[in-house]
Amino acid sequence: MQTIYLRFSHLNKMRPILIYCYDAYCCWCYGFSPILSKLERIYEQILDFEVVSGGMILPQKPLHISIMTSFFAETSKAVEETTGVKFGKDFLWHIENPADSDWFPNSEKPAIAMCIFKQYHPNQAIAFAADLQYALFFEGRDLCDNEAYRHLLDKYNIPAEEFYIQMQQKEFKEQAEEDLAICRQLKVSGFPALFLQTDTSKIYAVANGYTDYDTVNARLQEILTQQ
Repeated sequence: MQTIYLRFSHLNKMRPILIYCYDAYCCWCYGFSPILSKLERIYEQILDFEVVSGGMILPQKPLHISIMTSFFAETSKAVEETTGVKFGKDFLWHIENPADSDWFPNSEKPAIAMCIFKQYHPNQAIAFAADLQYALFFEGRDLCDNEAYRHLLDKYNIPAEEFYIQMQQKEFKEQAEEDLAICRQLKVSGFPALFLQTDTSKIYAVANGYTDYDTVNARLQEILTQQ
């Protein structure tokens, strides 16, 4: 796992790294966001945090939202019942009225946006991931539309002109592809997934799929006490 450690070299090498594998289009990641935010608050003094985009929806050709409405309808309901988060009416409109929707979901653009964001605010990636998902799942913003990101650029003081130029650059597309490769290397089979890297050769699975706070916290404590 040496490659993963070097990929996160901007972080403090003396501290373990909690790696969050997520996708902007993952409903369960949206439900997991409050748990991850709580973990960050509690462990920020002893852990570093890294967000990796997994590429849940990467069609070779654009696919209309109508193909996925059953999946999103069933999953969003289960996520609300399990986690308590709410999906907004503007998102649900596209699920309930697919014939009128102009959405063609694709994970690539939000993955690139995350890579660009981390060069400005590497320590706020958890918050940005949550904001992206709130923009999609509550506010109903199309993450394949460049304008869906503009309000977040203002929030995080990122120059819009720079951001949109970078969205077209090969460098950040390649970084997003590296994130996908990391998820494959970690053998992620579902999102969200959490891993704790304690040194260059030790990576522990903490969560695979949505997991409640107490279970994740207990697993982290178990791993950390072994070090």
